[in-house]
Amino acid sequence: MGEPALKGEPTGEGPVPTGRTRYEDDLYTWVQEQVAFLRAGRIDALDLDLIAEELGDVGRAQYDQLESALRVLLMHMLKWDQQPEMRTPSWIYSIMEQRRRYARLIRTNPGLKSSLDEIRDGIYPIARNWAADETHLYGSEFPDTCPYPWDDILNRPFELDSVKK
Repeated sequence: MGEPALKGEPTGEGPVPTGRTRYEDDLYTWVQEQVAFLRAGRIDALDLDLIAEELGDVGRAQYDQLESALRVLLMHMLKWDQQPEMRTPSWIYSIMEQRRRYARLIRTNPGLKSSLDEIRDGIYPIARNWAADETHLYGSEFPDTCPYPWDDILNRPFELDSVKK
């Protein structure tokens, strides 16, 4: 108890804390203390309920990031299909960027694959509303359900017929 961390460890953490910081008062210090307790094998000193809550939040954040990437991607696809005369390179760049974000999130969180249809179907109405707002069209001018199969969402090419000057 209270022993210093092994020298040369890349964490740079000092001794195992003797006091306890309240989660509500200083999240960063609380996390550092919990990590030190874990590394020291001090299971008795851990705030297990709060650690479980924080871990759940970490997983939820990954889910939320995937939702965000798909929401923006679908919005731009809808705009692309609904207003071909308004297409710009920035729409293509946005589609490409959201596809990169999607790929990174799935690569680093393969467990999200089991929720893909649920995520797409859940965020499509929001993407549809965003597309309607940005195009100044009625939401009813867009499909009620997502018209894009996964292959289109992830692989469909987007190119301008001619660059506007």
